[in-house]
Amino acid sequence: MAHAQISKYLPPDINPTQAAIAYGCRALPKLNEELQSEDLLTRQKALMALCDLMHDPEHVYTAIRIGCLESLKALLKDTNDLVRIKTTEVLYVMATHNVGRDGFLEHDVIHALSFLLSDPQSACRENLHLAFKHLAQLPAGAKGIVNSSLIPSLVWKLQREEEGIQELLLDTLAACLMEDATEALASRAVPFLKEKLLSANSNIRSKATQALIAVSIPLEGKNQMWQHDVIPILVHLLKDKEEEVQANAAGALMYVTVTTEGKYAALDAEAIRPLLELLQSSLSKARLNAIKVLTMLAEAPEGRKLLQSHVPTLRALEEDTSAAVQRAAQIAVKVIEWKP
Repeated sequence: MAHAQISKYLPPDINPTQAAIAYGCRALPKLNEELQSEDLLTRQKALMALCDLMHDPEHVYTAIRIGCLESLKALLKDTNDLVRIKTTEVLYVMATHNVGRDGFLEHDVIHALSFLLSDPQSACRENLHLAFKHLAQLPAGAKGIVNSSLIPSLVWKLQREEEGIQELLLDTLAACLMEDATEALASRAVPFLKEKLLSANSNIRSKATQALIAVSIPLEGKNQMWQHDVIPILVHLLKDKEEEVQANAAGALMYVTVTTEGKYAALDAEAIRPLLELLQSSLSKARLNAIKVLTMLAEAPEGRKLLQSHVPTLRALEEDTSAAVQRAAQIAVKVIEWKP
């Protein structure tokens, strides 16, 4: 005769660390209620389940509409490490969607996240900076970070964070400084970024040069780049083993050499030879940036004289596969051949 026996194992495909998700339209409201529970395990399980659901932008829209962002903002102050880590992870996943980024701005999530910049848990800080990085991809998001007066804190953190988080910080700063570099320039961003140009990590060098491009757009940024002797380092990076670093270094020089001081600093650092070598790069933006820097240097009599013998090289680029490179080469030739 058969005997009924209850298995001691959980049913298949059941995750004991996640809250059971209610059916249909009741799923997110129930999770939102559980986020506000006084029971720690209930909050943790709700966050685990929410992490999975937030990969769908429709669920993100619904979560924002029913008030989940307010619940998540409250959980950022939770004393439990796992709760804070999973809360920042949920917010980071939400920030990968346009609707989530809009929600961040409408519900002042930037300010709430800023209190965790010095959180003892590195995973928590990493999720926070991932959220800021994705938010900064939206011009309104980058402006929101700038308007929250976070730029001085982000610049300061650049010197103290782990390398992986430094990369995220540099991405965020590059986007934010394109909107407004005033606070960064007042916070010694240029000397801090100068140090990152010397990093052994090629990703950090590349992202630092990208941030310096944004810093160099305003006149004050151009002046600080010259005053802090960043230009010789950028010239050295034109020979970096990574093509992306070379291209970005040329991009920063393109802005810095607009000023007379910048032109002569680049000429003194013997920038022309590595720039001419960069014209053979496989990256069209590297070729384009190099041509534009050479054009700037040709505006100085000494630069024009040095480039006279290289006009055939630039003429050859008038047949480049990139239309932008073709136009830049034509302008460069006109500037070099100009006679007073």
